[in-house]
Amino acid sequence: MKDKIRIHLADDHQVLIDGMRTLLNTVPNFEVIGFSLDGTNLYDEVISNKANILILDISMPNKDGIEVIKEFTKKGYPCKVIILSSYDDLKIIQEVMKLGVSGYLTKQCAGENIVEAIQAVANGEEYFCNTVREKIFNTATKDNSKLNKENPIVDSILTGRELEIIILIALEHSGKEISEKLFISTNTVETHRKNIMKKLKAKNTISLVKFALKNKLIKS
Repeated sequence: MKDKIRIHLADDHQVLIDGMRTLLNTVPNFEVIGFSLDGTNLYDEVISNKANILILDISMPNKDGIEVIKEFTKKGYPCKVIILSSYDDLKIIQEVMKLGVSGYLTKQCAGENIVEAIQAVANGEEYFCNTVREKIFNTATKDNSKLNKENPIVDSILTGRELEIIILIALEHSGKEISEKLFISTNTVETHRKNIMKKLKAKNTISLVKFALKNKLIKS
């Protein structure tokens, strides 16, 4: 059996903590090993219980989530952070992403996504719920493209992140520009690009542009 993923929960609502703890402890390789209702001593508490994943609310008493993330970044403790917040304001999302969080979910979508998010982040991936991803994506592409959710061919071939990247490639954004717009590393962009090329059996960027046009992912 794989090593358990050790999870610390941080939210100022005990009811939410109790519900999350009950849900997550039903997953075989998850272990909720601590919780905090206040941000003041959160860093020390996470270190003490050796958590791998911190589920963190932005609105914490005395020291908010952003201050907590900055403390983790400054002190260098290797705990991955998933934001779980009522806020879906783009400025807040962008700020915490720049600080290096691994995931962001709104509380409205947590029930159906939190387990998947933790598993993805524990495997070294990033995870953002659909509400957050669409806000980032819409800002990145503005009005030049549209996310074609009703195309079964596209949906069956590409992941949501791959779909975002192929559209940005087709709109002639460089790897660096894509990384900045989607708040991911250039290495991650390149990995996604290679996976897209392989899936579509594309030989070059022109093939990706043709695919995007054919499937109405961008305006011709």
